[in-house]
Amino acid sequence: MGTEQPEETIRFEGACYAIEGRTLVGPLDFSVRRAETLVVLGESGSGKTTALRLINRLLDPSAGSVLVEDRETTSWDPVRLRRKIGYMIQDIGLLPHLTVSQNVALVPYLEGWESSRSESRVDELLDLVGLPPAEFGRRRPSELSGGQRQRVGVARALAADPPILLCDEAFGAVDPITRRDLQREFKQLVHSLGKTVVFVTHDVLEALAMADRIVLLENGKPSFMGDVSAFRNSNVPAVQALRDLL
Repeated sequence: MGTEQPEETIRFEGACYAIEGRTLVGPLDFSVRRAETLVVLGESGSGKTTALRLINRLLDPSAGSVLVEDRETTSWDPVRLRRKIGYMIQDIGLLPHLTVSQNVALVPYLEGWESSRSESRVDELLDLVGLPPAEFGRRRPSELSGGQRQRVGVARALAADPPILLCDEAFGAVDPITRRDLQREFKQLVHSLGKTVVFVTHDVLEALAMADRIVLLENGKPSFMGDVSAFRNSNVPAVQALRDLL
C-alpha cells in the first residue's frame, strides 16, 4: 500500500499574471504540501516574486487560480488571508520607532490579542530565535546587527502562529557567514513548527540548503520541479547550467 501524500496547502491551477496583454508569469501548475519548504528559484525577472504575491493576494491572477487551503485567493478577504500568512522580505521592514518587542507584537496587536498573551508570545519567540527578551526586547532596530534584525523578522513573521510563511530573498542582505547560520536555524525552526514555507531565491546554493522541493522558473514558467536529489541529477539544461556554477 502506498504512502498517503501530504495535504496540499497551496495550489496553482493554470495561474497566470499579465499586464497590458504581456504575461509576466504562468501558466503555473504546482502545489505546496503542508509543512514542506518549497523553494522558487530563478534569475532576476523570472517571475519569482510575482508568483509569491499571487499567494497572499497582493496580486490576483489574470487567468487560472491560486488556492490557499482549498479556497481560491480571490474569494478570501485580503486582510484575513494575509494574517494567516507570515511574510519575510530582504530588507525586513522593521519599524524603526518601535522596540524589538513592539515590532514582533505588531500582528497580535492588530488581531486584538490581550496584552498578557501578546507579551508571552513575544518573549517565547525572541527566545526561540536566539534573542533573549530581557537583553533585546527594548532595543530599537538601529541597535541590532543585520543578522539580529533578520531574526526579529523571523519572530515577527511567526508572531500570530500563521500556518504559511512566504520568504522573498529573506536572507539576501546579510553577510555570507550569517546567512548560512540563518538558513540552518530557519530550516530547523520551520520544520519543528510544521510550517508551510514558500522561499524565493536566485541563489542555487541557498535553494539546495533550504528546499524540500525546488521549482525553477524561466521567463515566468516552471522548467523543473522536484526534490533536491532530482535537481542534482536533472538533465534539464537550465538546471545543468546552474549546477555548473557551483
